[in-house]
Amino acid sequence: MELKVTRWKRYGHDRLYANLPDGTAVGWADVRTGDITVLAAEYRDDVIAVLTHHLQDVRESVSSQEASAADDRPTLPPLKPADDLSTNRPGEAIRDLLVRSGPGFIERVVSQLLRRPTEWDSWRKGLAGEKRVGAELNRLARHGWRVLHAIPLANRVDVDHLLIGPGGVFSINTKHHHNKTVWVGDDAVKVNHGKPAPYVRKSRAEAKRVVRVLEHYCGFPVPVEPVLVFVGITDLKVVATQLDVRVYQERQVAALAPLSGALTAEQVEQVYSVARHRQAWNQA
Repeated sequence: MELKVTRWKRYGHDRLYANLPDGTAVGWADVRTGDITVLAAEYRDDVIAVLTHHLQDVRESVSSQEASAADDRPTLPPLKPADDLSTNRPGEAIRDLLVRSGPGFIERVVSQLLRRPTEWDSWRKGLAGEKRVGAELNRLARHGWRVLHAIPLANRVDVDHLLIGPGGVFSINTKHHHNKTVWVGDDAVKVNHGKPAPYVRKSRAEAKRVVRVLEHYCGFPVPVEPVLVFVGITDLKVVATQLDVRVYQERQVAALAPLSGALTAEQVEQVYSVARHRQAWNQA
Protein backbone atom coordinates (compact mmCIF):
# COMPACT_ATOMS: atom_id res chain seq x y z
CA MET A 1 0.00 0.00 0.00
CA GLU A 2 1.45 3.36 -1.06
CA LEU A 3 0.70 6.08 1.43
CA LYS A 4 0.94 9.80 0.76
CA VAL A 5 2.56 11.95 3.46
CA THR A 6 1.52 15.56 4.03
CA ARG A 7 2.81 18.07 6.58
CA TRP A 8 0.41 20.05 8.79
CA LYS A 9 1.49 23.05 10.91
CA ARG A 10 -1.08 24.94 12.92
CA TYR A 11 -1.85 26.10 16.48
CA GLY A 12 1.74 25.40 17.55
CA HIS A 13 1.69 21.81 16.22
CA ASP A 14 3.92 20.35 13.50
CA ARG A 15 2.76 16.97 12.20
CA LEU A 16 3.22 14.56 9.30
CA TYR A 17 0.08 12.72 8.22
CA ALA A 18 0.06 9.40 6.35
CA ASN A 19 -2.97 9.24 4.05
CA LEU A 20 -4.59 6.65 1.82
CA PRO A 21 -4.99 7.50 -1.90
CA ASP A 22 -8.51 8.76 -1.16
CA GLY A 23 -7.14 11.18 1.44
CA THR A 24 -8.13 9.27 4.57
CA ALA A 25 -5.58 9.73 7.36
CA VAL A 26 -4.33 6.42 8.78
CA GLY A 27 -1.57 7.79 11.04
CA TRP A 28 0.44 10.83 12.01
CA ALA A 29 3.78 11.77 13.55
CA ASP A 30 4.78 14.68 15.77
CA VAL A 31 7.79 16.30 14.09
CA ARG A 32 9.13 17.73 17.36
CA THR A 33 8.92 14.58 19.48
CA GLY A 34 9.05 11.89 16.81
CA ASP A 35 6.04 10.11 18.32
CA ILE A 36 3.94 8.18 15.79
CA THR A 37 0.22 7.57 16.21
CA VAL A 38 -1.45 4.83 14.14
CA LEU A 39 -5.11 5.51 13.36
CA ALA A 40 -5.85 2.31 11.41
CA ALA A 41 -4.34 -0.90 12.80
CA GLU A 42 -4.42 -2.74 9.46
CA TYR A 43 -1.92 -0.23 8.03
CA ARG A 44 0.33 -0.13 11.10
CA ASP A 45 3.56 -1.39 9.47
CA ASP A 46 3.16 0.82 6.39
CA VAL A 47 2.36 3.88 8.52
CA ILE A 48 5.38 3.43 10.80
CA ALA A 49 7.72 2.79 7.86
CA VAL A 50 6.67 5.76 5.76
CA LEU A 51 6.45 8.24 8.66
CA THR A 52 9.81 7.17 10.09
CA HIS A 53 11.41 7.79 6.69
CA HIS A 54 9.80 11.22 6.28
CA LEU A 55 10.61 12.21 9.86
CA GLN A 56 14.28 11.60 9.17
CA ASP A 57 14.13 13.69 5.98
CA VAL A 58 12.33 16.55 7.71
CA ARG A 59 14.72 16.62 10.66
CA GLU A 60 17.78 16.58 8.41
CA SER A 61 16.30 19.47 6.45
CA VAL A 62 15.46 21.41 9.63
CA SER A 63 18.94 20.83 11.05
CA SER A 64 20.52 22.13 7.86
CA GLN A 65 18.27 25.20 7.85
CA GLU A 66 18.94 25.91 11.53
CA ALA A 67 22.68 25.63 11.05
CA SER A 68 22.53 28.06 8.14
CA ALA A 69 20.27 30.45 10.03
CA ALA A 70 22.50 30.35 13.12
CA ASP A 71 25.40 31.64 11.05
CA ASP A 72 23.38 34.69 9.95
CA ARG A 73 21.34 35.29 13.10
CA PRO A 74 22.00 38.59 14.91
CA THR A 75 23.35 38.27 18.43
CA LEU A 76 22.92 40.30 21.57
CA PRO A 77 25.84 41.52 23.69
CA PRO A 78 26.60 39.70 26.96
CA LEU A 79 23.83 40.34 29.48
CA LYS A 80 24.69 42.96 32.09
CA PRO A 81 22.76 43.46 35.33
CA ALA A 82 21.42 46.80 34.10
CA ASP A 83 19.93 45.11 31.02
CA ASP A 84 18.41 42.10 32.81
CA LEU A 85 14.63 42.49 32.75
CA SER A 86 14.11 39.40 34.89
CA THR A 87 14.55 41.62 37.95
CA ASN A 88 11.59 43.82 37.00
CA ARG A 89 8.66 43.69 39.38
CA PRO A 90 5.07 43.73 38.11
CA GLY A 91 4.14 47.33 37.30
CA GLU A 92 7.78 48.47 37.29
CA ALA A 93 7.19 51.09 34.57
CA ILE A 94 4.21 52.63 36.38
CA ARG A 95 6.05 52.54 39.69
CA ASP A 96 8.99 54.44 38.15
CA LEU A 97 6.63 56.99 36.61
CA LEU A 98 4.92 57.65 39.93
CA VAL A 99 8.28 58.06 41.69
CA ARG A 100 9.60 60.48 39.05
CA SER A 101 6.51 62.55 38.32
CA GLY A 102 3.71 61.60 40.70
CA PRO A 103 2.40 63.66 43.61
CA GLY A 104 4.38 63.87 46.83
CA PHE A 105 3.36 62.39 50.16
CA ILE A 106 1.61 65.53 51.49
CA GLU A 107 -0.33 66.03 48.26
CA ARG A 108 -1.48 62.40 48.34
CA VAL A 109 -2.64 62.70 51.96
CA VAL A 110 -4.57 65.92 51.24
CA SER A 111 -6.28 64.36 48.21
CA GLN A 112 -7.29 61.32 50.24
CA LEU A 113 -8.64 63.41 53.11
CA LEU A 114 -10.65 65.59 50.74
CA ARG A 115 -11.60 62.55 48.65
CA ARG A 116 -10.49 64.55 45.64
CA PRO A 117 -9.61 62.48 42.56
CA THR A 118 -6.34 63.21 40.79
CA GLU A 119 -4.90 62.43 37.36
CA TRP A 120 -2.66 59.82 39.04
CA ASP A 121 -5.49 57.66 40.38
CA SER A 122 -5.74 55.65 37.14
CA TRP A 123 -1.98 55.00 37.22
CA ARG A 124 -2.15 53.71 40.80
CA LYS A 125 -5.10 51.52 39.86
CA GLY A 126 -3.12 50.17 36.91
CA LEU A 127 -0.17 49.40 39.18
CA ALA A 128 -2.41 47.49 41.58
CA GLY A 129 -3.83 45.48 38.69
CA GLU A 130 -0.42 44.55 37.31
CA LYS A 131 0.74 43.46 40.77
CA ARG A 132 -2.26 41.17 41.18
CA VAL A 133 -1.86 39.58 37.74
CA GLY A 134 1.90 39.34 38.19
CA ALA A 135 1.42 37.37 41.40
CA GLU A 136 -0.87 34.91 39.59
CA LEU A 137 1.60 34.47 36.73
CA ASN A 138 4.55 33.94 39.05
CA ARG A 139 2.77 30.85 40.39
CA LEU A 140 3.14 29.22 36.96
CA ALA A 141 6.92 28.97 37.38
CA ARG A 142 6.53 25.59 39.06
CA HIS A 143 4.90 24.32 35.86
CA GLY A 144 7.96 25.14 33.73
CA TRP A 145 6.98 28.67 32.70
CA ARG A 146 9.18 31.76 32.67
CA VAL A 147 7.66 35.13 33.54
CA LEU A 148 8.85 38.65 32.78
CA HIS A 149 7.19 41.92 33.78
CA ALA A 150 7.21 45.47 32.38
CA ILE A 151 9.04 44.81 29.10
CA PRO A 152 9.97 48.26 27.73
CA LEU A 153 9.24 48.95 24.07
CA ALA A 154 9.94 52.02 21.99
CA ASN A 155 7.74 55.14 22.34
CA ARG A 156 7.51 54.81 26.13
CA VAL A 157 5.14 51.87 26.18
CA ASP A 158 5.65 48.45 27.68
CA VAL A 159 4.36 44.89 27.70
CA ASP A 160 2.75 44.36 31.11
CA HIS A 161 3.78 40.69 31.33
CA LEU A 162 5.41 38.09 29.09
CA LEU A 163 4.80 34.40 29.81
CA ILE A 164 7.17 31.92 28.13
CA GLY A 165 6.85 28.16 28.35
CA PRO A 166 6.03 24.85 26.67
CA GLY A 167 2.71 26.21 25.41
CA GLY A 168 4.35 29.14 23.62
CA VAL A 169 4.65 32.83 24.47
CA PHE A 170 1.81 34.97 25.80
CA SER A 171 1.86 38.75 25.64
CA ILE A 172 -0.35 39.82 28.53
CA ASN A 173 -2.14 43.14 28.86
CA THR A 174 -3.71 43.92 32.25
CA LYS A 175 -6.79 46.13 32.68
CA HIS A 176 -8.07 47.05 36.15
CA HIS A 177 -11.76 48.03 36.24
CA HIS A 178 -12.87 47.72 39.86
CA ASN A 179 -16.51 46.71 40.33
CA LYS A 180 -17.25 47.14 36.62
CA THR A 181 -18.77 44.80 34.02
CA VAL A 182 -16.83 44.02 30.85
CA TRP A 183 -18.06 42.97 27.41
CA VAL A 184 -15.49 41.73 24.86
CA GLY A 185 -16.12 41.51 21.12
CA ASP A 186 -13.84 40.80 18.17
CA ASP A 187 -12.34 44.28 17.99
CA ALA A 188 -13.57 46.24 20.98
CA VAL A 189 -14.23 46.12 24.71
CA LYS A 190 -17.03 47.91 26.56
CA VAL A 191 -16.77 48.67 30.26
CA ASN A 192 -20.13 49.18 31.99
CA HIS A 193 -21.74 49.38 28.51
CA GLY A 194 -19.67 52.47 27.74
CA LYS A 195 -17.86 53.52 24.59
CA PRO A 196 -15.81 50.83 22.79
CA ALA A 197 -12.18 50.67 23.91
CA PRO A 198 -9.48 49.35 21.51
CA TYR A 199 -8.01 46.84 23.98
CA VAL A 200 -8.34 43.87 21.63
CA ARG A 201 -6.78 45.60 18.63
CA LYS A 202 -3.90 46.91 20.72
CA SER A 203 -3.28 43.47 22.22
CA ARG A 204 -2.96 41.97 18.73
CA ALA A 205 -0.54 44.72 17.68
CA GLU A 206 1.53 44.22 20.83
CA ALA A 207 1.83 40.47 20.21
CA LYS A 208 3.06 41.13 16.66
CA ARG A 209 5.81 43.41 18.01
CA VAL A 210 6.86 40.67 20.43
CA VAL A 211 6.99 38.09 17.61
CA ARG A 212 9.25 40.32 15.49
CA VAL A 213 11.76 40.75 18.31
CA LEU A 214 11.90 37.14 19.46
CA GLU A 215 12.08 35.58 15.98
CA HIS A 216 14.71 38.12 14.93
CA TYR A 217 17.13 36.83 17.56
CA CYS A 218 15.95 33.23 18.01
CA GLY A 219 15.99 32.20 14.37
CA PHE A 220 12.96 29.89 14.65
CA PRO A 221 9.19 30.47 14.66
CA VAL A 222 7.99 31.73 18.05
CA PRO A 223 4.22 31.48 18.59
CA VAL A 224 2.99 34.52 20.52
CA GLU A 225 -0.63 34.87 21.62
CA PRO A 226 -2.15 38.10 22.95
CA VAL A 227 -3.97 37.90 26.28
CA LEU A 228 -6.26 40.40 28.00
CA VAL A 229 -6.62 39.99 31.76
CA PHE A 230 -9.27 41.98 33.61
CA VAL A 231 -8.85 42.71 37.30
CA GLY A 232 -11.48 43.51 39.92
CA ILE A 233 -14.50 43.23 37.60
CA THR A 234 -17.91 41.90 38.62
CA ASP A 235 -18.82 40.22 35.31
CA LEU A 236 -17.05 39.24 32.09
CA LYS A 237 -18.90 38.44 28.87
CA VAL A 238 -16.90 37.34 25.83
CA VAL A 239 -18.77 37.29 22.50
CA ALA A 240 -15.72 37.34 20.22
CA THR A 241 -15.86 34.91 17.29
CA GLN A 242 -12.25 35.19 16.06
CA LEU A 243 -10.80 33.85 19.33
CA ASP A 244 -7.32 35.16 18.48
CA VAL A 245 -7.05 37.06 21.77
CA ARG A 246 -7.43 35.11 25.02
CA VAL A 247 -9.53 36.84 27.67
CA TYR A 248 -9.38 36.05 31.40
CA GLN A 249 -10.04 37.39 34.84
CA GLU A 250 -6.92 37.42 36.99
CA ARG A 251 -7.50 34.10 38.74
CA GLN A 252 -8.17 32.37 35.41
CA VAL A 253 -4.64 32.74 34.04
CA ALA A 254 -3.86 29.42 35.73
CA ALA A 255 -5.59 27.88 32.70
CA LEU A 256 -2.37 28.52 30.76
CA ALA A 257 -0.31 26.23 33.01
CA PRO A 258 -1.02 22.87 31.32
CA LEU A 259 -0.52 24.11 27.74
CA SER A 260 2.34 22.41 25.90
CA GLY A 261 3.62 21.30 22.51
CA ALA A 262 4.58 24.74 21.13
CA LEU A 263 8.18 25.07 22.34
CA THR A 264 10.77 22.55 23.51
CA ALA A 265 12.54 23.07 26.84
CA GLU A 266 15.64 24.25 24.96
CA GLN A 267 13.59 26.72 22.91
CA VAL A 268 11.91 28.05 26.04
CA GLU A 269 15.30 28.91 27.52
CA GLN A 270 16.50 30.47 24.26
CA VAL A 271 13.40 32.65 23.98
CA TYR A 272 13.69 33.63 27.64
CA SER A 273 17.35 34.60 27.24
CA VAL A 274 16.38 36.97 24.42
CA ALA A 275 13.24 38.34 26.08
CA ARG A 276 15.01 39.21 29.33
CA HIS A 277 17.66 41.30 27.50
CA ARG A 278 16.68 44.98 27.49
CA GLN A 279 18.67 45.72 24.34
CA ALA A 280 16.59 43.26 22.32
CA TRP A 281 13.61 45.61 22.71
CA ASN A 282 15.31 48.91 21.93
CA GLN A 283 13.76 49.20 18.47
CA ALA A 284 10.56 47.24 19.10
